[in-house]
Amino acid sequence: MKRSTQLLLVLFVVVLLAACGGEAAPEEEVVDTVSTPLAIAPETEEDPAEEEDATLPPPVVEAQPTPTLAPGAPGGEAEEPAAAPEEAPAEETGGAVFPWPEDRFGYGVQIHGNATVGDPVATMEVVADQLGLDWIKVQLKWPLVYPEPEAEQWFFYDGVLDEADKAGLNVMLSVVGAPEWTRALGGENGPPDDYTQYYTFLDELLARYAGRVHAIEVWNEQNLDREWKTNEGLVPADYVEFLRGAYDTIKAHDPNIIVISGALSPTGFHDAVTSFDDFIYLDALLAAGMLDYTDCVGTHHNGYNVPPSAGVEDLMGLAEAQTASFRGPFGPPFDAAGNPHHSWSFRTTLEGYAEKVQAVDPDMRLCVTEFGWASSEGYERPPDGFGFATDNTLEEQAEYIVAAFQQMRNSGDVWLAFLFNFDFGNKGSGILDDPVPYSIIDINGIPRPAFGAVAAMEKQP
Repeated sequence: MKRSTQLLLVLFVVVLLAACGGEAAPEEEVVDTVSTPLAIAPETEEDPAEEEDATLPPPVVEAQPTPTLAPGAPGGEAEEPAAAPEEAPAEETGGAVFPWPEDRFGYGVQIHGNATVGDPVATMEVVADQLGLDWIKVQLKWPLVYPEPEAEQWFFYDGVLDEADKAGLNVMLSVVGAPEWTRALGGENGPPDDYTQYYTFLDELLARYAGRVHAIEVWNEQNLDREWKTNEGLVPADYVEFLRGAYDTIKAHDPNIIVISGALSPTGFHDAVTSFDDFIYLDALLAAGMLDYTDCVGTHHNGYNVPPSAGVEDLMGLAEAQTASFRGPFGPPFDAAGNPHHSWSFRTTLEGYAEKVQAVDPDMRLCVTEFGWASSEGYERPPDGFGFATDNTLEEQAEYIVAAFQQMRNSGDVWLAFLFNFDFGNKGSGILDDPVPYSIIDINGIPRPAFGAVAAMEKQP
């Protein structure tokens, strides 16, 4: 790629489908929305498939200040924004650790991952040099690249992959969504009618970014019909068949790329129509042979207002059981043992996954592709349906994130872990955007205490 094109892709775009009247522009969509247990009947999230992605030309770019980010000292006060560099100097690429060692724990974070939002040069420098992390997660949306069959829009991701490579970061892509033109049912929140179309897209993606993609998560939260809407419904065996073809396609490009099964949403609601309990769905995946087509089992958990060390058996004994304004984790309902549902507990959910998976394959581990704790401290209120964020202070958010990283690393059950999230705080649509209270920078780009905690955290491989 010519240097002039690279420069266009790494600078911040001032105007690109500006969002009017509260509607988010397509490049600012968050497909991987955080989940609340459906048993507590959260407000229905808007289906991202309902928003149409227009066919866009490559962006017209004007130089803008680099977003406000933390200085080198962990937890330090933010500096004045620096001017974006006119041109990045030529560097040797390929500093990522690849293939990733089987005995090494990977520290990662999800970034916004869209070259038209923010400055990917600054993002990668901060993640690598200040946070000291190994991996980034980018949710790559197929319909954004191909809103129409012939409309290629790779520029959304080119700059991100280029700059991650220069920074020596390993990249995990969560490849989600199917263009509406591939689905008779319509919408983008489900697989294509012909699975081979997804595999063809993976082929093109891996050829374009050869050597720069180190792991791929195949879909996201397919135990919910808002993510896997098909005429057949939520059928675990269908996902295993979908995964099988994706696994073969990825491994044909490079057998060292880590294939991660789509992480399930921990939910206490199970009707097998709109939602599957994640443990029930996982049992069905295992019975259908999923472990033959994955290197790592994808897992999610978003903390709620419970410390990471607390199992479900501990919840009623926590001080929070008496003081929390959000009552979900503290029942009722209770199970036969008198405990709340497993989905409220980070520790119990991960231990349950590991136990089920390793009963089939003792060597298989988890890749926690989304975890975090939300705090609305400093904001007027949390997003609708995320009331638990009011119970977590910023200091607790920082404490829980570090403890969770350490807990996962020490368990021996987790291979890669991705914090949700780094930079959605100042790239969303305000404080009522779901990912904002999870972000370790605020809506003005100022580091929250969790930023400094992650930066200072010892990273033991």
